[in-house]
Amino acid sequence: MKKIFIINGGQKFGHSGGKFNETIAQETFNFFKNNPNFEVQITDVNNEYDPAKEVEKFVWADVVIYHTPIWWFQIPHAFKQYIDVVFTEGHATGIYHSDGRSSENPTINYGTGGMLHGRKYMLTTSWNAPKEAFTLPDEFFQQKNVDEGVMFGFHRMNAFTGMAPLQGIHFHDIEKNADVERDLVLYNKHLNNIFLN
Repeated sequence: MKKIFIINGGQKFGHSGGKFNETIAQETFNFFKNNPNFEVQITDVNNEYDPAKEVEKFVWADVVIYHTPIWWFQIPHAFKQYIDVVFTEGHATGIYHSDGRSSENPTINYGTGGMLHGRKYMLTTSWNAPKEAFTLPDEFFQQKNVDEGVMFGFHRMNAFTGMAPLQGIHFHDIEKNADVERDLVLYNKHLNNIFLN
């Protein structure tokens, strides 16, 4: 039985109610809850959490699924705080034991001290930016895709813990041209392809 840990990093702040990521996170939870081959746990960063228990969820999981909007080309501050607090709590208790270097040779092996080897993660993001902002010449993101551009550091953070990526999915133009019904169909196809095929 595969164990899935879902993190809803969508935040209720300013003009954002966090509804899209709440919907996607709930869809993820239902997908796994309704399949007897999976166990599932979920955390919403808007709710109170115990950092030590969150570390236990990372250690427990075979796959961590992150859902986050992108605000000003970063993850929201409550989600960043969650990572800072929980990963710090996870030092030598399940997430990482060091940065991987030794005092004998401090210039190599940086980023190899993770404790979550053998586990995987999947990232979903939601954007106001349309997909074309990443793909067309002379558009804002200079033809760098989400994973190699804005989210590169997020992926390296997970590599630091020892986790390996599964193919993620990114939702675009959510603020001005949302089509939640269409996105849920695409997302369920994605989940089926990654986890059931």
